[in-house]
Amino acid sequence: MRKKERAEAFFNILAELYPDAICSLEYETPLQLLIATQLSAQCTDARVNIVTKDLFKKYPDATAFANADLKKLEQDIKPTGFYHNKAKNIIACCKRILSDFDGEIPDNMEDMLSLAGVGRKTANLVLGDIFGKGGMVIDTHAKRILKRVGLTKETDPVKVEKDTENLLSRDKHSDFCHRLVLHGRAYCTARNPKCDNCPASAVCKKVEV
Repeated sequence: MRKKERAEAFFNILAELYPDAICSLEYETPLQLLIATQLSAQCTDARVNIVTKDLFKKYPDATAFANADLKKLEQDIKPTGFYHNKAKNIIACCKRILSDFDGEIPDNMEDMLSLAGVGRKTANLVLGDIFGKGGMVIDTHAKRILKRVGLTKETDPVKVEKDTENLLSRDKHSDFCHRLVLHGRAYCTARNPKCDNCPASAVCKKVEV
């Protein structure tokens, strides 16, 4: 089976398994999704959602984050880990959003990557969920599953993204990546994957081998 055929077949299986898949981070505004995604680095989405419940009430917009006291913001986000860098980046990010983008989240990769603390994974997630033009969001689930299924041999996230971004049309990327997260939790776990019961085993390179 060619990679594009495998990708389409895998996408269709995941679409049936997880028809209502959405981002597991909770947010109401584009900025909130951006901040939550930054906080999710090396942290579970569930923990981030607990933290942002109060965080977004205390800091309702980019101005509030830009003017935040660094030490206080660090304590507010401490449960998400790496809070020194995250707090510093969030403040710098929001200052640039205000100064360079009129307080609005930019809608393209180049400008997104100019924001402090924003890498390709964060940019693709926000661009996809907010503007409908994201790319492949390569988190730990996506990296693991795409390699197991046989859609890439790469391990570096940027190389995985480049290797897989043309296997599916861009309008499918966001839904596909949200479903990969759910599949990674339900079947294709990091340890002891449930290959024998996996509904996608027919298109999985790992199982074929």
